[in-house]
Amino acid sequence: MPSYDSSRSRLRLADRHIGVFAHLLDGETPPEELWPSLVELQQTGLVGEEGELAPLLSDLLGALARPMVVITVEVTGEHGTVNHGVILGQDAVISHDGWPGEEESEYVPLEPGALVWELARKVNLRSSDGERPAVDRIKTSMGALDAAFGVLGEGGECDEDSTRDLVRKALLEADTDLKDSALVQFADLVQAINATWRVTTAWDGKHEGKRVAMLRALAVWDCGPRGYWIREEPGEPILPGQVTPESELVLVRSSASEIWGKLTDLLPDKSDLIDEA
Repeated sequence: MPSYDSSRSRLRLADRHIGVFAHLLDGETPPEELWPSLVELQQTGLVGEEGELAPLLSDLLGALARPMVVITVEVTGEHGTVNHGVILGQDAVISHDGWPGEEESEYVPLEPGALVWELARKVNLRSSDGERPAVDRIKTSMGALDAAFGVLGEGGECDEDSTRDLVRKALLEADTDLKDSALVQFADLVQAINATWRVTTAWDGKHEGKRVAMLRALAVWDCGPRGYWIREEPGEPILPGQVTPESELVLVRSSASEIWGKLTDLLPDKSDLIDEA
């Protein structure tokens, strides 16, 4: 059910509610499958009986209607994948956060100067950089990763040491080139993963004089006490069907400060944007 907090301009909305807004902004009657969502919005007071939109929605709808930059944040952890993001509009910046198992996301206005802080919050970037690894770059395959996850997914009654041995065995069988310190390091990383996340920024830019969609992305493993590891390969953006068990997996040890800089680098400069004025 949609809801709002006028004191902080906060809104809780599902994608289907956003779909209703899109039709109403275009002067269209929402299709039949969205009528229950329209009724919910009317009951909450965000949409009037004739389809008029509440003033509280102006910043959000303005950003959705004319986005300059769209940032998506996909975080995968213990409870599955949760999607967050930021929409940079012409006159407002809107941040939204999902919640595991919940249909609605919370939408709130954001000061542009706080954008990098907001991205860092969404991925839970912490100043502690964890232990110093014996190997700071690991190269293997996605098939090896699948084999390790297969062992962890089986669960069972194994203790931590036994599980670690089983993971190392599975990795070695899947990738015979993964040996010694790299094998030990990768097995430990797989077991230590708190979450994996990727941040993608998209905007309309110019390339060789033509208007094209521009993308920048960063993918990271958050391995708790074993630190942050940037996933260099497979490189983003990943298209459906692009990654196979034979695809190369490359992880490079990083620090919180370095990742902060890379989050900043994801944002386009003003000169990168097409002037819509």
